[in-house]
Amino acid sequence: MLTYIIRRILILIPMLFGISFLVYLGLEFTPGDAVSHMIPPDLANQVSAEKLEAIRESLGLNKSFLHRYWSWLSHAVRGDFGHSISGGVSISKIVLDRLPATLELSAAALIISTILGIMLGTYSALHKGTYTDSGLTAVGMLGVSIPEFFFGLVAILIFALKLGWLPVGGRLMPGMESWIDHLPNIILPALVLSLMMTAGVMRYSRSSMLDALNKEFVKTARAKGMPEWRVNFLHGFRVALTPVVVIIGFRLPTLIGGSVIIEEVFQWPGVGAEFIQAVRGQDYPLVMMIALFSVFAMLMASLIVDVLTAWIDPRVRLGEE
Repeated sequence: MLTYIIRRILILIPMLFGISFLVYLGLEFTPGDAVSHMIPPDLANQVSAEKLEAIRESLGLNKSFLHRYWSWLSHAVRGDFGHSISGGVSISKIVLDRLPATLELSAAALIISTILGIMLGTYSALHKGTYTDSGLTAVGMLGVSIPEFFFGLVAILIFALKLGWLPVGGRLMPGMESWIDHLPNIILPALVLSLMMTAGVMRYSRSSMLDALNKEFVKTARAKGMPEWRVNFLHGFRVALTPVVVIIGFRLPTLIGGSVIIEEVFQWPGVGAEFIQAVRGQDYPLVMMIALFSVFAMLMASLIVDVLTAWIDPRVRLGEE
C-alpha cells in the first residue's frame, strides 16, 4: 500500500502543473485585466492610457502570457505565491486567514450530510416499498434538483427575516469572539450546503444497502436464524458502507468548491467568497492559488478514498490489476 500511495503522490506533481497551465490560460482569455477593474467606473475617463499602461508595466501585466506564467510558476514552486494585485496583501496570508472559515463550514456540512444521509438511506432501504420510502426518495430527488442558492435565499427569508431565529449572515456577530459565539451563524449556511450532499448520500446509502441485503452471505445468515438487526447492521451495513465512503470522500472537496455560492449568499468570510472577488477583479495570483488548492484537495480526496476503501473492504488490493 505504501508503494501505491507514494506513486499516487508523485503523479500529483505533473497533474498540478498541467492544471495550473490550463487555469492560467483560461484567465488569459477572460476580457479585461486587473488594472481595468482597479479603476472605478466613474474615474475611468479621468485616467490616461499612458497611466494605465504604466500601472500594467509595474505589475508585469504587459509581458507575454508564457513569460508571466513562467514567472508565476518559478515563484510558486518555491512556495512564493506572490501578492494580491488589487490589495497588495500576501496571497498566502489571504488564504490562511480565509481557509479556517471555509473548512469550518465544509466540515459542519459534511458531518450533517453524512449522518443524515446514511441514517435516512439505511432506514429507507429497510422499509422498501412503504410510504416512508417513497417520501424519502422524493425528498432526495428534490434535494438534488433544486440549486443550493435557492435554498439559501428561502432559508434566510424564513428563519432569519420572518422568524428571526438565526442571523442573516456573517461568521461572527459584533462583540463576540469565541467559537461558541458563532454557532448560530453557521447553522443556516451549513444546513443549506449539506442539503444536496445529504440527498446524494441518502440515495447511495439506500441503493448500496438494498444491494448488500441481497448478497448470498446475508441471506445465509438470515436463514441460520440470526437476529434481523445483526443481519442488517453487522453484515449488510458494513458491506453497504464501502461505496458510501467513496461518495462521501469525493464530496468533501466538492463541498469546499460548492461553498463559493453559499459563502456569497450568507456573506461567510471564506475562501469561496474571496475567490469570487478575485475572479471579478482579474486578480490572477489569488485565483491561481485558490484554484490549485481546490484541485489539490480533490486529488488528495481521491487518494484517501482509495485507502479507506481498502481498509474497509479487505477484498480491495491497491496497486493490483
